[in-house]
Amino acid sequence: MKPARVDYMRPRSLEAALQLLTTHGPDAAILGGGQSLIPMLNLRVAAPSILVDINAIAGMNEIVNGVSGLQIGAVARHNDVLRSPLVADCAPLLAQALKHVAHEAIRNRGTLGGSLALADPAAELPACMVCLEANIVIVSSRGERVVEASDFFQGIYETALEPDELILRVEIPASNREWRCHFDERARRHGDFAMAGLALMMKLEGGAIVGCKIVYAGLEAFPRRLVNIEDALLGIKLGDDERIDAVIECLGASLDILDGGEYPVQYRLRLAGHLLRNGIGAVGRSVMT
Repeated sequence: MKPARVDYMRPRSLEAALQLLTTHGPDAAILGGGQSLIPMLNLRVAAPSILVDINAIAGMNEIVNGVSGLQIGAVARHNDVLRSPLVADCAPLLAQALKHVAHEAIRNRGTLGGSLALADPAAELPACMVCLEANIVIVSSRGERVVEASDFFQGIYETALEPDELILRVEIPASNREWRCHFDERARRHGDFAMAGLALMMKLEGGAIVGCKIVYAGLEAFPRRLVNIEDALLGIKLGDDERIDAVIECLGASLDILDGGEYPVQYRLRLAGHLLRNGIGAVGRSVMT
């Protein structure tokens, strides 16, 4: 199939883009990398009346260290984020996760902001942003507003974005160097959507877990921290497999796993436990090296 007829505008300023969104509202679609939008147009799952291409707007692809921490523009390409020395230094969780995103050609075009705005439950970057406690800076003709990542994702393909708004950048607070991170996922083939993915950050003292952030991808309708599981892990020493396994057994009561599809809930729950167990071990090994 081919898309229905649609108007196309390529504004060269943020103000012009925002004016188009104000004028057209829900009938407009933002075009960044287009890796999800174009197939949706071809299948006529999406049928906007106008495409607003934001690729010519200066500064929206920058990756910089700002006063509030690491700042990544919405139009930053996945591969640029993956290969950025600043990201590797300040937010290595993102670099780990982006290795799992699709394939090289898609990462060359796909954008950070596009992934967050789409809010696919199986996507890696939304889970990472919640785990990193990032702030998502949103802009419209009415001005800017900042939404915490934990509040931005609200359901399957649902976000806090209003029809006249777009993502300007994300801000990732500077993290204590004592925090270690780990990202992993399980997919049928590399590049496929994940059956389950895990963004994990841990802080250790004396071989014991004293801080923990756990966010899954691909299991629930939207990414969120599993605070009760995090709290249950506090104080447990690495290598205490019995206590760690006891906490992992509680995942079934903590996760609201999406039903349906080709992967049964119990199978994906087992994957969730496997990822967490392996992740804790991987963080422990990273501390010892």
